Amino acid sequence: MCRNIRILFNFEPPVTPEEIRAASLQFVRKVSGFNKPSKANEAAFAAAVEAISAASRSFLDTLQTAAPPRNRVDEAMKAHARATLRFSK
Repeated sequence: MCRNIRILFNFEPPVTPEEIRAASLQFVRKVSGFNKPSKANEAAFAAAVEAISAASRSFLDTLQTAAPPRNRVDEAMKAHARATLRFSK
């Protein structure tokens, strides 16, 4: 369920609001146990996603590093290689 939660810090180009929202959505889904909330819980679900998105953006904006930014293509290739190795067994 949480496969879309990715490292969002120190990338070039920087993380987008859509990426932060996708990670927030996956987090709320995992915590709540709902892939899609019922009508009764829809407002609370949406509010939680927005609150976590805002907190994540604030957190990412305050982090500092001396490391060079990561390259998205290189990181995707590494993840693919790890997945291939992991699931080929």
